[in-house]
Amino acid sequence: MRFASAHVTLAAMAATRSSSDARAVEAADAAAVGSSYLRSSPPPSAGSAAPTAPDAPALPAAGGALEQLPSARTASGPVRPGRKTKLLVKHLVRGDIALIDHLDIDRVSAEELIAAGAAAVLNCSPSSSGTYPNLGPQLLVEAGILLVDLPDDALFDVLSDGDPVTVRVARPGAGAVEQGCEVLRKGKLLARGELLDLKRIAAETELRRREIGEALERFASNTIEHMREERELLSGRIRLPRFATDFRDRSTLVVVRGVGHQRDLRALRPFIRDMRPLLVAVDGGAEAVLEAGMTPDMIVGDMDSAGEAALRSGAELVLHSYPDGSAPGRRRLEELDLPFKLVPAPGTSQDVAMLIAAEKGARLIVSVGSQFNLVEFLDRNRKGMSSTFLTRLRIGEILVDAKGVSRLYRPRPGLTPLLVVIAAGLIAMVAVVWMTPALRDVVELLWLKIKLLAEIQAPASAG
Repeated sequence: MRFASAHVTLAAMAATRSSSDARAVEAADAAAVGSSYLRSSPPPSAGSAAPTAPDAPALPAAGGALEQLPSARTASGPVRPGRKTKLLVKHLVRGDIALIDHLDIDRVSAEELIAAGAAAVLNCSPSSSGTYPNLGPQLLVEAGILLVDLPDDALFDVLSDGDPVTVRVARPGAGAVEQGCEVLRKGKLLARGELLDLKRIAAETELRRREIGEALERFASNTIEHMREERELLSGRIRLPRFATDFRDRSTLVVVRGVGHQRDLRALRPFIRDMRPLLVAVDGGAEAVLEAGMTPDMIVGDMDSAGEAALRSGAELVLHSYPDGSAPGRRRLEELDLPFKLVPAPGTSQDVAMLIAAEKGARLIVSVGSQFNLVEFLDRNRKGMSSTFLTRLRIGEILVDAKGVSRLYRPRPGLTPLLVVIAAGLIAMVAVVWMTPALRDVVELLWLKIKLLAEIQAPASAG
């Protein structure tokens, strides 16, 4: 495979982006969030040369070229530690510094960190390990967020939630390749890390793109292994309990916390209004359904990222457990005194949700937020993604991506437009009659005849 340039653009990697305009708007909004918490280094002492004012965080230039961010910056704010990024983003506010332990930051997690307004991200694991050109680091840096890889997770023991910290980036010395970064609390040095910038990310991503064959080989090997070990999931031998939710001959939306799930839900509003499909949320997808102003009919998952409000929304709860029956989320549901159905099964909770809908007779399954192309599958970099790939093969023709439905479905005309047209016609007719004396006389004559008929019929009925 040959590449025309050493630079790598998100458009070349993420085929699922809706349009170039959408990418520009998202990147500009995110940059505004991140850059508002970045400031230049302290002023020089007397007699020294005044430094050049730092540029704003660089975004990709026209045509997708990547520019390097300035090297001397600091970010200050309260630190928010959390080893699970998907749970941490719920508590982040604009200007916070996120302390995470996330190997190979994926696109979904990066977009959530950007939307939360993180000023800097301190990662105790490699943000990109080199197994695949994951999109997360590039998205974060393009948004103007300081991304720092730390050598270990010692900061989790040193820092508490809300501690004020400063992330200071120093200019590299002569001949240095990597940029150093310091984490301080009240002027005291706590840790040193490595800053990831666009130039380095672009070079490493290009290198990994050339090695994509190895990633595909690992994915294929894992898929074959899954077929051997978890063939019950694909052969339909999983025993499902009786559910209160009736799927027979109904359309079903399976909502997953994933790529563009909020955008997909907005685009599907006409389909949801007209077809009244069942809403099946997978763990954190329940929060997205509630945020969209809807209520899930069923929640499937290990219940680690679904909020209490979602669990108490009245949805039928299906706890996905390991094949041996152990379920980490069982204790939480029991403490909340909520009834649930237990489904021991291999694979991911997303797979189980789709198989439940298919086995119970759903006419159509619309996937919201789940992976639908090669980049998204490999970007998740999770072992269980092979089971998701095979589950799609089993479900077959009844599975449709939300993007396809929103583009092909034509909304039915609702009652409101019809009433508006009728009202407009009546108003126009009244105006014409009122402005025309001859028509006004006719209407008055008809009104008198109606009154006379009513007076004649009233005594007859009384007699």
